[in-house]
This record gives sequence, C-alpha cells and structure tokens, in this order.
Amino acid sequence: MIIPALDLIDGQVVRLFQGDYGQVTEYNVNPTEQFAVYHQAGANWLHLVDLTGAKNTQARQLTLIRQLLTSTPANIQIGGGVRCEQDVSDLLHAGAQRVVIGSTAVKQPERVKGWIEKYGAEHIVLALDINIDNNGNRIVAVSGWQEDSGVTIETLLEDFLKVGLKHVLCTDISRDGTLTGSNVELYVDLCRQYPQIQFQSSGGIGSLDDITALKGSGVAGVIVGRALLDGKFSAEQAFNCWNS
Repeated sequence: MIIPALDLIDGQVVRLFQGDYGQVTEYNVNPTEQFAVYHQAGANWLHLVDLTGAKNTQARQLTLIRQLLTSTPANIQIGGGVRCEQDVSDLLHAGAQRVVIGSTAVKQPERVKGWIEKYGAEHIVLALDINIDNNGNRIVAVSGWQEDSGVTIETLLEDFLKVGLKHVLCTDISRDGTLTGSNVELYVDLCRQYPQIQFQSSGGIGSLDDITALKGSGVAGVIVGRALLDGKFSAEQAFNCWNS
C-alpha cells in the first residue's frame, strides 16, 4: 500500500534533504487538510514525523498531534525522537495506531524489545536507516544519520524477531529526499530473507515508475512524502499505480 507522509516542524509541513535540519523545504499546506486529501484519495495509513520532537523531546507537538489524529479517520503511524516508554504511551494515547522507533532501537534494544512485548508488535514500527558500505554491508545509522552504529540491519532484525517484530520501515539514506528512485534490490532481498516482517520502503520515490518498480519487491508499504508535496503525481495516481 501507499503510505503518504508528512514531516512537521512547529506545526509547519516541511521536508529535510537527507535528514539535514539545515536543508529544510517548507510547504504552505495545512497538515490536517493535507491528510484529508490523502485519505480521500484512498490512504488507509498515513505517516507522520514530529521533527520538533525528534530534535527536542521536551518540545513534542502533542497538542497538534492529537488534533491531527482526531481529525482524520485514517490510521496513523508516528515517530520522531521516541526515546522512552512515556513517549510511546503518550503517542498511543493521543490516537496513533503505531509508534515508529528509530535510534533507540539500536542504542537500547532490550528496552525497545520490552515495549514490543508490553504494547504489542502490531503497535511498534522499527525505523532503520542504513548506509551501504563498499563491501555491501548494510550498517544502521543513528542520531539523525549523524552516527554509524556499527550494527548491520540483519543483526538487529534477528535480535528483534525474538519478540515477534512485525513492522520495519527501512530507508536507504543515499536515496532519501532525492527523488531518484528506491533501492529495489535492497527491499527484494530483505523481504526474501525475512518474510515474517512487513517492510515499508522509504526514500527516493520521485515518479510513478518508482512505485511500479517496488510492486514485485515484497514490501507491504511504500512511504511517499516529497513527491506528493512537490506535485510529481497526485495521491490518486499513486494509489491507482500501486493497485493496478
């Protein structure tokens, strides 16, 4: 399925280029109205990133998030700086169906495995951003891509499968925000290796052809953010492409 995405800084819809807060594009759209457009086009799931909260967990946009979640009938998965159990609890109570957890899953895996056991694998998505080195190793990056964890995505997945991991959002960092297409081979390989996990592809979607390229890959979801905001194609076209 297609999962339209919005990133928010202080209530403003934005896009970062390759995760860089210094390279921000602002969009003059109302997030509630934009989510309504996506839902009407056929989105059963939406993806929301609280970039303000990711940078400073004390500044999480919970009031705005609550309003957004209340105003859309679609299911929403939300992430951005989820570092403690209170963050998970707050977001689920605000109405999120799934909480997206990134760096904390790499830095404190035992803690996050405990959250999966407590809240259920259906309600947790691991967001794993990877750099692929010259030897083809898929190394997970953390802290807004500023640090190399030294851990491969395969090692991490094997560990989390012990507690029934179900949902993984995987981004090839080199493709994010570039509109140059997804790393289809990466998703084909991961879906083949780990059929029990529902993978979401993220990064690089710039055309309907990029969506078509992922149709046989095995991914359960395709995150589309910038291409929709930039008008490369409409949400209706994206859904028609995926479903045809």
